[in-house]
Amino acid sequence: MTETELRALVQSVVAERLSAAGSPAAARQSGDCGAHPSHARLRVLPGVEAGGPCLIEPRVACNLCGYCQSYGH
Repeated sequence: MTETELRALVQSVVAERLSAAGSPAAARQSGDCGAHPSHARLRVLPGVEAGGPCLIEPRVACNLCGYCQSYGH
């Protein structure tokens, strides 16, 4: 296999995966958890933006970890 053929093969596989990445079925098959509903972000203002401490652990300053905006992921 020449370098040109290898490049063409890699480009076609990348294009195929990128076009299929939008479908939830493809995400489950590839093991990508980003499309799963459990990884959705909730519409909650983090503590620092709400003018207070961390919403999960009030004794700690908010460091924008995103835990309060997710289901713990």
